[in-house]
Amino acid sequence: MKPGHTGLTRIIKAFGFSMQGLRAAYRHESAFRQEAWLFIVLFPVAFWLGTTPVQIALLAGSLFLVLVTELLNSAIESVVDRVGSEPHELSGRAKDIGSAAVFIALMNVLVIWGLIIWARCTA
Repeated sequence: MKPGHTGLTRIIKAFGFSMQGLRAAYRHESAFRQEAWLFIVLFPVAFWLGTTPVQIALLAGSLFLVLVTELLNSAIESVVDRVGSEPHELSGRAKDIGSAAVFIALMNVLVIWGLIIWARCTA
């Protein structure tokens, strides 16, 4: 077992590290800032647009997924950049795959929101 904090102290420290990560992403990653603002605008709309708890969960969850994916992509990019700045096939591949993950998450938003809007407009 790894030495360190346990119980409530561990939870409080973990929360602090998470907040540091969110602040760092917002401060240093323009894509995260854009997606965060998209979330801020669309999250309340999800409660108006969704007519069932499942629809609201899908709408809101798809927005959360974009933020999670962007955070992971930013972490990958930071590690790759930390390892070295010279071009390398694997470094480029890692960054491209992270970017593709964000793209898929954004397409997920478009599909979910598009289908629910379509269902609401045709009902």
